[in-house]
Amino acid sequence: MTTLDAAPADVREQPLDGEPCVLLKLGEVVLKGKNREQFERRLADNVRTAVRPIARVDVIRRHGVFIVRKHDADQATMDRIAQRITDVMGIVWAHRAWRVGKDVASVERAALELMDGRTGTFAVRSRRRDKRFPMTSTELDRHIGTLVTARYGQPVRLKDPEHTLSIEVDRDEVFVYSGGLPGQGGLPVGMSGRALVLMSGGIDSPVAAYRMMRRGLRVDYLHFSGMPFTGPESIYKAYALVRELDKFQGGSRLFVIPFGKAQQQIKTSGADRLAVVAQRRLMLRTGQLLARRLRGSALITGDALGQVSSQTLTNITALDDAVDLPILRPLVGMDKVEIMDQARRIRTLTISELPDEDCCTVLAPRRAETKAKIDDLRQIEKRLDAGELADQLAASAQEHRPVYGDPTP
Repeated sequence: MTTLDAAPADVREQPLDGEPCVLLKLGEVVLKGKNREQFERRLADNVRTAVRPIARVDVIRRHGVFIVRKHDADQATMDRIAQRITDVMGIVWAHRAWRVGKDVASVERAALELMDGRTGTFAVRSRRRDKRFPMTSTELDRHIGTLVTARYGQPVRLKDPEHTLSIEVDRDEVFVYSGGLPGQGGLPVGMSGRALVLMSGGIDSPVAAYRMMRRGLRVDYLHFSGMPFTGPESIYKAYALVRELDKFQGGSRLFVIPFGKAQQQIKTSGADRLAVVAQRRLMLRTGQLLARRLRGSALITGDALGQVSSQTLTNITALDDAVDLPILRPLVGMDKVEIMDQARRIRTLTISELPDEDCCTVLAPRRAETKAKIDDLRQIEKRLDAGELADQLAASAQEHRPVYGDPTP
């Protein structure tokens, strides 16, 4: 055994000279080449914004990692910060870590602090970003493992351990942590532009919004209610959904448009079996007007191919014909079980399942057309003066600002 393997008996009793921090691991941001600086700056801003209700923090950018610090913060505060950061797009892992001095004794004290009270097998995994540290990664693994076993009696198991003690040697300090919180991955919100989500209040559209935020889009939301022929329940649901989704971007805006009278006009225009597709074309036209006003570059829907009658390939083609902006459909190849699983994970499923009267069911035909012809739809729109009607609908939009964590309805 070398002198490094033999730890002094009073290591644990010496004061821990480090500070709690959160060590963040980035995902595909690190692959961005010349644009990486922009992505990292945006991500750092998003992290600061997300945790501002908890504390104002410093975000230090290093090669492939971020260090989140708060002067004089206790471990409980840093735990809350770490948990909140897991909702920030672009973060793969958030580790609640001790940031200690770049010497073996400090690493020893932090390791013993973290492993105190734990039972079961463990392994030590070290990584040296700074190769000037006096021990190799293997030597550090062996030394700290021997120390922990000698102090607490925990056995080392390198394959499938119950606990993993991680040590990362950086340029100016060492980070010691055990375990971590998985993040969302993806790209920082705001790096891919802005788009408008057509938010129905069902299960699909919130998941579509989440998936596009994960690709770096900042999104606004548009909800069509059935008022005055329905109650306000669908608006409450849309508000609650956007409030929950706001944790992924912050600053969310929800626009609500009463659509019942427009649906009545479509019905009296003789649309018959084409009514559902005609309604959706009008929604898209209105959404395009609003998106352009908000400087959005695309529309987002929760369409999944073949899921309902309006989502056949023929009808999707007819819907695309109504607008010039691209319509993004991130769920197009997913089945309902997959969509529900993701809704459950992002905590929107229980809200979506609350009862309400969807505007798409108001004045709907008994049988909907599955192979709508674009020329027939254009004739209906000509009778309606759909362009003028879309202008009126867009002008009637009411803006709301749901905020994640806000208890108000």
